[in-house]
Amino acid sequence: MNRTTLSLIAGATALAAVTGFAALSQPAAPAPGTAAEAAAQLPVERTSLLCPAPSTSDLAETSYTSFTPVTKGTESGGKAELRAAAQKSADGTDKGKGEEDGKSGQDKPAEPVLTPRQPGKPVTGDSSGGDAPALVGTADGGFAPGWTVQETTEVAAGTGRGLQGVNCTAPDTDFWFPGASADADRTDYVHLTNPDDSAAVVDIELYGKDGALKSAVGEGITVQPHSSEPVLLSTLIDERQTDLTVHVNVRSGRVGAAVQALDDKLGGDWLAASTDPSGSLVLPGIPKDATSVRLVAFTPGDADADLKVRLASPSGLITPAGHETVHVKAGMTSATDLGEVTRGEAGSLVLSPTDRSVPVVAALRVVRGKGDKQETAFIPATRPVGTRATSADNSGKGSTLSLTAPGAAATVKVTASAGSEGGTPVSKTYTIKGGTTQDIEPPAPGGLKGTYALTVEPVSGGPVYGARTLAVTEGGVPAFTVQTLPDDRGTVAVPEADEDLSVLQK
Repeated sequence: MNRTTLSLIAGATALAAVTGFAALSQPAAPAPGTAAEAAAQLPVERTSLLCPAPSTSDLAETSYTSFTPVTKGTESGGKAELRAAAQKSADGTDKGKGEEDGKSGQDKPAEPVLTPRQPGKPVTGDSSGGDAPALVGTADGGFAPGWTVQETTEVAAGTGRGLQGVNCTAPDTDFWFPGASADADRTDYVHLTNPDDSAAVVDIELYGKDGALKSAVGEGITVQPHSSEPVLLSTLIDERQTDLTVHVNVRSGRVGAAVQALDDKLGGDWLAASTDPSGSLVLPGIPKDATSVRLVAFTPGDADADLKVRLASPSGLITPAGHETVHVKAGMTSATDLGEVTRGEAGSLVLSPTDRSVPVVAALRVVRGKGDKQETAFIPATRPVGTRATSADNSGKGSTLSLTAPGAAATVKVTASAGSEGGTPVSKTYTIKGGTTQDIEPPAPGGLKGTYALTVEPVSGGPVYGARTLAVTEGGVPAFTVQTLPDDRGTVAVPEADEDLSVLQK
């Protein structure tokens, strides 16, 4: 075997261990007879997740749920751990790291704050107050494929009061957040978390209704190793902007990024990144009792985008009256109020080009309740469920699973895991008609004790998109949070070396 073949086999082996940013579960179908056609889908061997600091409120109560689904072909062993990231105090020094034997705590790894015991069973943790740090996590072996961590925070009063939830994210180098704001009533932070041993350098670009906004202080932001930096959007620009698109572009290194959007009157939630710019987008899981839905869209290219707007309802695709299309000018953030678009039924928004396809990113701001009893959540455009997706934090009540098949009908299997403190897993199969959205009261484990995870796996049919809504009423406020369910990227395509690389030995 020559050196070229050995190098390629080594590359394929390394690829199997890459996670998050390189572990795609459903690659495009290869051409018949090509080497890629023989590629095998193997479980990833290592993955990373980053959880932002949950709140600065003294009234915050935060829970964390970590879960890894059982994956066929995965070897036993391995572990998953979440540790506190370094934070900066007002004087710029590390806090929460103590000193020992004359050395700063930066040289001593933080103790794990959450350590799962076995795949297939969630583990939970909690924190109180406004000093909880960001978390940096890694998983390997049998704990890596599909590892999911959910962070959920209840804030009793003040700016952002209500329920805030976010799926901890894999590190990456490029993020789009349409739906952010620097309005007078909003306090929006971009949380940047660096999992690596070297500093990351990040640019934050902002786009308003008239285009790019100048921001010298948004360029070259340094995020120190194993640390987190919250950046207040209003400090980056000189003018108030109701609707913003935030682009986080990493010059060197990689980070996890999420936007915490807090409103003085409408509560708040986390805004997760939109899926990569695309000509067609799906935004699943609008609650049926939504009283206000606002679509924010942005196209990063040089061409305007004209989008057809449709609602996937329980009975089929519907064009909202008065909002048949949306025009998005190149480089400018567009916002459209859709009102009570769901009209008491489950719904998901489906955007497609009216003519030529222009890449777009988009998100929804959704409001439930009326008067001074309103609460906000966000739904970004997302990838399809693909091979498998997971919602980690569910209880016996308050969870709604929303599944959408925008094209052909699809059959999916939904599995409720064992509870964190006991219970027996249970699975149920659902058929989603083409062009519809179905809200499902998810199955619960038998004899449930504690928190459980929901895993969604398509069985047959067309692409499926999903979201999980977690709701609780506190003091008359319909608090809620929505997390989309993209493919967990728990497997990676690895070429069969014996067949695929033989041509290189000639």
